Amino acid sequence: MKSIKQLVLAALCGAALLSTASLQAAEAKTYQVTGPVLEVTPTTITVQKGDEKWQLVRHKNTKGAADVKVGSNVTIYYQMVATEVEMKDAKPKK
Repeated sequence: MKSIKQLVLAALCGAALLSTASLQAAEAKTYQVTGPVLEVTPTTITVQKGDEKWQLVRHKNTKGAADVKVGSNVTIYYQMVATEVEMKDAKPKK
């Protein structure tokens, strides 16, 4: 009876370790852009970074987005998210 309990406990521990490892692998890398705000719309924030203008999408649940005003210096944290994947046929080798 004792060995069955140990076996069940070992299986539960193994499952817990596997589930936490898979959760960490699924997290996307976070990036940031810093600069003055050029434009704010209900759905975007545009930031000047050097010579480039970065336009980032904002959602109603984006933290701190309600307080952003044109001219403010901000740091925006973002993740790259795939929205569509299109498959292309591989070119045949000669």
